[in-house]
Amino acid sequence: MTQLTANRRERHRPLLPAEHLRTALDLADAGVPVLPLRAGKVPFGNCRTCAGNACGGRPDMKTPGPCACPAPCHGWAAATTDPAVINSGIWRRAWAQASAIAYHPGGAGLTVVDLDDADAITWARETLPATRTVPTTRGEHWIYQGAMPSANAVRPSVDIKSSMQYARWLGPGTGTITALPEIVRTLAVKEPATARPVAIAVPAPGGSGQCPHRTPTYLERGLAMAEQRITQAREAVHATVYRTFLAVLSVHGRCGCLTDAHVARLFIAAQAKGESARHCTEAWNNARTALGM
Repeated sequence: MTQLTANRRERHRPLLPAEHLRTALDLADAGVPVLPLRAGKVPFGNCRTCAGNACGGRPDMKTPGPCACPAPCHGWAAATTDPAVINSGIWRRAWAQASAIAYHPGGAGLTVVDLDDADAITWARETLPATRTVPTTRGEHWIYQGAMPSANAVRPSVDIKSSMQYARWLGPGTGTITALPEIVRTLAVKEPATARPVAIAVPAPGGSGQCPHRTPTYLERGLAMAEQRITQAREAVHATVYRTFLAVLSVHGRCGCLTDAHVARLFIAAQAKGESARHCTEAWNNARTALGM
């Protein structure tokens, strides 16, 4: 990201459509994963299968539907540094229609403290270490070196955008990027999901089919493998959670052996990776729908 400072004007100005692709390729070359945004800061469906939200994901395209794309193509998970993808036919059409460029801060090893009004900016200047700043429509982005879990509304008019989140590219900004301070990490610390399992309120699907499990060990092993798959995900977490839920339901979902406690284990593993309870519920319901349950 710092390599771009000499190549871009320090002061933000809106890009023309013809500049989006060129800027996206420059960012990717500097190691910043990018994606195009439509009006309203909404991502495109970046493959032919999902164009126009045909796969059935959330209407804002921030969460995948039950599609079987070869690679994630929604929201932050679609952000890439691969010039072949950025310059592909469907992406070139998206860049031509795009109103803005977004990037995945966590994928670039960055954290953005998004300050949405003057009071938030005043708080940051009095509280946070100085770093690179970028003006936004309503406030400023403060950019630090280092990734962390994203979190919304950590303070009034303050969001943190890093892993599993995207931010608009508004220019390189001014100032020197400094290391992510502990005070910013602390802002995002919440009560662990494991301490609030009661918040998980998705019933396991009942069933009257014949149970194929000879021993409880078979189910336990399957759940442990599913938890491990989610926990070890390093990218495409949304898609990994959905596909893991789908795999568990396809094997254990119809015989009635899958209990609320089992589902809670999967939800807790997903929430530990940054998924919200709502996103877990959507992925679970999408998986059930895909299997006709």
